[in-house]
Amino acid sequence: MEKRGLGEMDTVPPPQPPCSHVKLLKTNRELLVTHIRNTQCLVDNLLENDYFSAEDAEIVGACPTQPDKVRKILDLVQSKGEEVSEFLLHVLQRLADAFVDLGPWLLEVGFSPSPLIQSKTVVNTDPVSLYIQKLRHQLGRDSKFILCYSQKEEVLLEEVYTDTIMELVGFSNESLGSLDSPARLLDPAAGVLNEQGETIFVSGDAGVGKSMLLQRLQGLWAAGRLDPRLKFSFHFRCRTFSCFGPGAALSLQDLLFKHCCYPERDPEEVFAFLLRFPQAALFTFDGLDELHSDFDLSRAPDASSSPWEPAHPLVLLANLLSGALLRGATKLLTARTGVEIPRQLLRKKVQLRGFSRGHLRAYAGKMFPEPAARDRLLDQLEASPNLCSLCAVPLFCWIIFRCFRHFHRGACDGGGGGGAPTELPDCTVTLTDVFLLATEAHLNRTQPTSLVQRNTRSQTEALRAGRATLGALGRLARGGMERDLFVFSPEEVQACALPEADLQLGFLRAVPEPGLGEDGQSYEFFHTTLQAFFTALSLVVDARAGTRALLRFFQEWAPPEDAVVTAAACPPHLFPFPCLGARRPAGHDPFKNKDHFQFTNLFLCGLLSKAKQKLLSHLVPAAALRRKRRALWAHLCASLRAHLRSLPRTRSGGFSQVQAMPTFIWMLRCIYETQSEKVGRLAAKGICANYLKLTYCNACSADCSALAFVLHHFRKRLALDLDNNNLNDYGVRELQPCFSCLTVVRLSVNQVTDSGVKVLYEELTKYKILTYLGLYNNQITDVGAGYVARIVEECPGLTHLKLGKNQITSEGGKCVALAVKNSKSILEIGMWGNQIGDEGAQAFAEALRNHPSLVNLSLAANGISTGGGKSLAQALHWNTSLRIFWLTQNALDDEVADSMAEMLKVNQTLKHLWLIQNQITAKGVARLADALEKNTGIMEICLNGNFFKPEEVRGFEDLHIHLQSP
Repeated sequence: MEKRGLGEMDTVPPPQPPCSHVKLLKTNRELLVTHIRNTQCLVDNLLENDYFSAEDAEIVGACPTQPDKVRKILDLVQSKGEEVSEFLLHVLQRLADAFVDLGPWLLEVGFSPSPLIQSKTVVNTDPVSLYIQKLRHQLGRDSKFILCYSQKEEVLLEEVYTDTIMELVGFSNESLGSLDSPARLLDPAAGVLNEQGETIFVSGDAGVGKSMLLQRLQGLWAAGRLDPRLKFSFHFRCRTFSCFGPGAALSLQDLLFKHCCYPERDPEEVFAFLLRFPQAALFTFDGLDELHSDFDLSRAPDASSSPWEPAHPLVLLANLLSGALLRGATKLLTARTGVEIPRQLLRKKVQLRGFSRGHLRAYAGKMFPEPAARDRLLDQLEASPNLCSLCAVPLFCWIIFRCFRHFHRGACDGGGGGGAPTELPDCTVTLTDVFLLATEAHLNRTQPTSLVQRNTRSQTEALRAGRATLGALGRLARGGMERDLFVFSPEEVQACALPEADLQLGFLRAVPEPGLGEDGQSYEFFHTTLQAFFTALSLVVDARAGTRALLRFFQEWAPPEDAVVTAAACPPHLFPFPCLGARRPAGHDPFKNKDHFQFTNLFLCGLLSKAKQKLLSHLVPAAALRRKRRALWAHLCASLRAHLRSLPRTRSGGFSQVQAMPTFIWMLRCIYETQSEKVGRLAAKGICANYLKLTYCNACSADCSALAFVLHHFRKRLALDLDNNNLNDYGVRELQPCFSCLTVVRLSVNQVTDSGVKVLYEELTKYKILTYLGLYNNQITDVGAGYVARIVEECPGLTHLKLGKNQITSEGGKCVALAVKNSKSILEIGMWGNQIGDEGAQAFAEALRNHPSLVNLSLAANGISTGGGKSLAQALHWNTSLRIFWLTQNALDDEVADSMAEMLKVNQTLKHLWLIQNQITAKGVARLADALEKNTGIMEICLNGNFFKPEEVRGFEDLHIHLQSP
């Protein structure tokens, strides 16, 4: 009985804790064996907290396979009881990246560790986590300091970084709104153009801050201030991909690890995690325009997109951008304005616009904490519009501010300032002036400082003293430019006789050897624009560089389809190379970016200007300067004339119209850089057309300065079409000198706001010769509409006004309508895509009544409903001038159709009436059809997209009514 009783007592289970962690491990054993891949991390933590002995660790390590190791760990942990089992679960929960598959299960079972277990140390030896930590450390270090010209000081990026204008744009570069911070670039909901696209494409002019933006993003990621789901970040410079030979082949793993950051442990496990969770990766590719290769993303060669199979790095780049590799990863690609990528790759598109005035003031506040110095700088910028326009480009702004700060400090403390004046020049400042200023400042940094006497050597003395350095830098830059080489080996630097000390001036910076990813050092100029400057300087000061060498890079000015300069226009004794648009030699690379050549030409013009003759006469004989200048001026003017004469032209509306190319913009930039009124006059004489069309030329606001520099010498009346560029309000202001000769001004799709329209009003009403004003698709509100109305009132010859797709409401509409009512010359008004509503429509109705000249009116997509539509119809009873009337995409119903029908019984002069996409039914169509029996003048009524079925209106097509159901 006793034994039976003891036996019975033995079968009673001992008391269990409320939640048995041992039992949890037992019942979910297969789940854990399946999903635990990182056993070493568990063993490390169990050893760290003395839950495992060295012998336990050896037992686990002796297991042949990973599942066997997991089973052995579970056996040992369960045998040690509840505390150890709870700690194991705690490690699985804490190290979420290491045990990512178990997160949902831990949430499901509601695991919550006790205070005792929470106090235990958890060490993260997971290879993926360690790699993420290493990546954050490396990118944090690399992005911490700004890359500045002078390598003698390091400037914290955080202290000087200022956001620029970042604008979301559509496929056709139409504005979709602005972004207020770099992190918003990665917002999955903002500005998506193509859900299937993989690449966020960021474009902008040279120096606008594309690289700085990526550096800022890298710093934010490293600091954990971006989306926490982004666990990896890989940064590439596109020019690196040009350094691989045709036969090079890499696997994706080698590209990521050997050229970015190598894992300290288990690279295969890290790579497997990345392949499994590509959405956790952020890729940045900087400078597609620096990819000096004939590789075309739209025609990528067929190649394996396997992440393990080696391929050429360019193929890997294309496969990453397209999503063939690591689909779902976030990919940012930057390039200069004008470079495009295939639409199927685009996820969203962003344009950097540089500094606004507010950004400029914020940047000045960071660069100049002292209020007196900051206010003086801003006053000087206000007094020098050309200098201020350069400051819209962050790179040039940085150069100008650094030089100014250098000179200001020199004036204040007597040291390090060189001999430059304490104020920036008040005259027109060109890019050449800025780079000469930067060169002088950094050459003067080598001078010893003194507390009692300031270094007072002049700019001429600084350049003369640095002649050897400038010569060596020029030889290096020019040799690279001739070979499309932008990264130089130590041997190439040494061959140019550049001393080691001069490497510290800041013109060059050390970079890792391309294609190796090890510790090998090469050198590159801080920016390709700087290399172009030194190339031009070498061509000017090198006595051995004759006319032939001087004009070498001008043969790169135009694409093959541009016009050929004839021998008569391009004398062989001056121009031995093929001139503008001459046929290229076989094998010419059509994909090669040419901006570096264009900037070389630009700096040549600036350095050979008359204003620089005295400065450079100490570096090169005056006779050689004059000879080179004459050859360059002759080439510029002949090229401009030949370029315009050889372009196809059409005659329309009394104009001889020519469509110029982006090459023409570069010519104007070069002519402006000369700052020679004589050259400007000669160039103006070469414009042999009176309608200059510069649409889609990627012209920016600074180009308007160059355009005005030439056109203000044009003595005849001129039509100027600048639609679809990037001019903005500053560009409008820069055009002021040439408004006196402009009869046609087209500035559609150019980000013009009310401020720019005010300038147009002030200038165009001075001369009153305007006949055509195009401001379609800008950012004009009712305020700007008021200025436009005054232009209509005060320019008696204005016949055409295009004001569609702006932000004009009823108030602005009423202003424009009143001006139209009082105009005796207006023929055509385009107001499509605004929101003037019924009030605006009623104002236009008053304008239409008895109007003597208006022929074509578009009020499409303006929110007009029954009241406005009926007012317009009634006004047309008394109008005999209107021939075409567009009311497409409004909210017009059968009542309006009835009013239009009554109007058509009276009005016999209207020819085309467009009522597409309204709310008219078959009843309204029938009323219009009845009215046509009494109308002999109407040619068509378009009713496509209204509320009727085809069978309801069958038979009306013969009555000039175009019908199509929705």
